[in-house]
Amino acid sequence: MKHRNSLGSSITDSISRRDFLKVSGVSFLSLGLAPFKKIFLTPTETVQQGRTIYDIVTVYDKPSFSGDVIRQIWADAVFPVVEVLLGDEEPAHNRVWYRLSDEEYVHSGGVQPVQTVLNPPVYNIPPEGKLAEVTVPYLDAYYKADTRGEPAYRFYYETTHWIIEMQLDSYAVPWYRITDDKWEQEFFVPARYLRVVPEDELSPLSPNVPMEAKRIEVDTTQQLVTAYEYDEPVFMTKAATGAEYSTGKFFTPSGRHYTNHKMPSRHMAAGNLARNGFDLPGIPWVSYITESGVAFHGTYWHNDYGMPRSHGCINLPSQASKWIYRWTLPIAPVNERRVYEKIATRVDVI
Repeated sequence: MKHRNSLGSSITDSISRRDFLKVSGVSFLSLGLAPFKKIFLTPTETVQQGRTIYDIVTVYDKPSFSGDVIRQIWADAVFPVVEVLLGDEEPAHNRVWYRLSDEEYVHSGGVQPVQTVLNPPVYNIPPEGKLAEVTVPYLDAYYKADTRGEPAYRFYYETTHWIIEMQLDSYAVPWYRITDDKWEQEFFVPARYLRVVPEDELSPLSPNVPMEAKRIEVDTTQQLVTAYEYDEPVFMTKAATGAEYSTGKFFTPSGRHYTNHKMPSRHMAAGNLARNGFDLPGIPWVSYITESGVAFHGTYWHNDYGMPRSHGCINLPSQASKWIYRWTLPIAPVNERRVYEKIATRVDVI
């Protein structure tokens, strides 16, 4: 028997943790090469691109940090990705490299896989608003529907935002008005860069499986998240859990927790940006497991899963966090910005 996850991958009942680590130790979204097969083997698909996440990403002449340096790419540069492949044995937690041309390679950890997809505007936004997802590598959000103003934030690929209105600027260009849940401010973005998330993408997964038959295990030693139904694994993904920084220890708390509180979009900010602080709008598919704010959520500021590197949360690729969000209890209403209930899915952090 096979269980199929939302990313199109499947795992057999007999797969072992060791086998999975051999396959998924390459830091793909879930199992094996499945998320990239669709992108690279189907000619009609949108061209796969990469966005430089870090301030500088180095390009080598082979998929290895021991290779010769060809050039460097600055933050937010966008480039086509020709191929995904495995590099040297090191770094062991993430051996994935991206090929840019015949002899140009970058390590995946500092590159966000992105695409550029433009969308027709949705003119009728209900009073409660609609959830939307960024479908381009990045865009600037403004305080007014006018690109001549000062940008407020930069929104990145696969981040999610709550739109409350569509309006036309002086050139009849459609913009969305977005409400921010952290600062209680409003921002404006060109509508064609966001996709309103359809309701069928937010429907619960395995809704007929009873609450007590679902559970998640977070293995902080292996940096592995496994979801079980009736003690059978149905989903696995590499993660990046809490780490120690110069400003303190931010380990993901061990023990038993529950996903009582969920939000499809969250602006997270804390601390001094110069000393390991962060200010991150539009974090997608947030499933909290503690009252202090530890959660599963999507990640766009790194692509380096398999080692601790968060401030306590469980960093996941956005599509993996979306799977967790849809599969866990409580069920999140499609037109509400949060859900908080006592009935929830068990999470064991070991």
